[in-house]
Amino acid sequence: PQPFTSLTRSPFRSAHVISCPVALDNPPSVPIIMGQKPSSPLATCLDKVCNGRSSCVGYPNDPLFQINWVKPYNLDIPVQPIAVTRPSTAEDVAGFVKCAAENNVKVQAKSGGHSYGNFAIGGTDGALVIDLVNFQNFSMDTNTWQATFGGGHKLHEVTQKLHDNGKRAIAHGTCPGVGIGGHATIGGLGPSSRMWGSCLDHVVEVEVVTADGKIQRANDKQNSDLFFALKGAGAGFGVITEFVMRTHPEPGDVVQYSYAITFAKHRDLVPVFKQWQELIFDPTLDRRFSSEFVMQELGVAITATFYGTEDEFKKTGIPDRIPKGKVSVVINNWLGDVAQKAQDAALWLSDIQSAFTSKSLAFTHNDLISEDGIQTMMDYVDSVDRGTLIWFLILDSTGGAINDVPMNATAYRHRDKVMFFQGYGVGIPTLSGKTKDFMSGVADKIRKASPNELSTYAGYVDPTLDNAQERYWGPNLPALERIKATWDPKDLFSNPQSVRPNASAKDVEPAASGGSNNSGSKGGDS
Repeated sequence: PQPFTSLTRSPFRSAHVISCPVALDNPPSVPIIMGQKPSSPLATCLDKVCNGRSSCVGYPNDPLFQINWVKPYNLDIPVQPIAVTRPSTAEDVAGFVKCAAENNVKVQAKSGGHSYGNFAIGGTDGALVIDLVNFQNFSMDTNTWQATFGGGHKLHEVTQKLHDNGKRAIAHGTCPGVGIGGHATIGGLGPSSRMWGSCLDHVVEVEVVTADGKIQRANDKQNSDLFFALKGAGAGFGVITEFVMRTHPEPGDVVQYSYAITFAKHRDLVPVFKQWQELIFDPTLDRRFSSEFVMQELGVAITATFYGTEDEFKKTGIPDRIPKGKVSVVINNWLGDVAQKAQDAALWLSDIQSAFTSKSLAFTHNDLISEDGIQTMMDYVDSVDRGTLIWFLILDSTGGAINDVPMNATAYRHRDKVMFFQGYGVGIPTLSGKTKDFMSGVADKIRKASPNELSTYAGYVDPTLDNAQERYWGPNLPALERIKATWDPKDLFSNPQSVRPNASAKDVEPAASGGSNNSGSKGGDS
């Protein structure tokens, strides 16, 4: 491989390249004629809540329903909601939830709509979508530095408003159009997460509409069981209209590193990947550092972020452990860092609707891919018909502050992970079976090379996954099933892979904490 490296110091704007069927029980059958307003008890109820307001509810009879209201993210998974609502208040949300419950219609909230399985629009036909686009309220308590904001914000909006209100920040991913509503209720991972924790670790309280149509507050003391579930499995438990989050002062300098590699065969990358993997699996790795290994058709890029000065970065010894190459340095602040990562992320699978397939896996410190396993994976990529020129294999570092939190403290279970794998194949204009087989094959090769069974992060949802709930929530699943039976026994808030109610689910003894696997240096913590 011929390396070329560039090192950028950039202002702190955090984001990470991300970052995107079960039939309903007795789904409502409402014949729709194009151009004719639907007439049904559900439509009557929804219209009553809207009370004549324009742009409050859309139905399939609208010829532009899919384009203007549904806006599917993954064009390979067609989904037709029964209606899409755009409430303006928590009372509107409560009204819409009651309408759905009275008419036996499933409900899903939509914030940014970036679910790889289109779960934000139901994941399957017949759901009522509650689009939170109008929930844009924001305030900052300058005594506690806790921010309160609506569930309809996109990540770039949150970043800008935090900056404008005291130069504050939270950990989050890199795709600017991702919605905070899904991001902060499923995990929310990004370059600053090793330093500060996941996005959901910043949530201290929420306002949520539950299945009975009531507007509730939930935190560690009030409705604490519901709060536990909302922090990692939120889609199955309610519609969050408002978040309260703790924030950090924006970091100063941010060092950004990129290392582009050209090669004749992917097998040439085996020693490069092995060296990178050994670095990010190091349990003493400075928490201010995060990195990503991105492989695609035309090459490989290793990117890295360090929250600190160039001198501090050099003192960690990390630059000496990354493949050598020509280095250039540019310094930015937090906002510039986020903006640059957003530009990179926007090049693929950000806000662009496309037909794609995805696979993901999660690795603990005991799941290091062996050199033989790396070789097998690279040989497979070289030999198989990939069916597309637009594909990505992405491996991200994780751990650090995320792993300080006990595994059973929130629904998010990946407190013992140090690396995530994501694979994407994009079809233009349609997705081929060869591309699906390619992505499945890569994931299979990695699984077989792992000494242990690998789990999956629900934020990188895989609609084809068997035993999805177990893979997403692991030892926390029984507790979630019991909480679901308490708060949503009829499974109103539902998508094909959400938590199902089970009042008799037996708890599994959880690990005390994942922190011992990758605690790392606390340099740079705020």
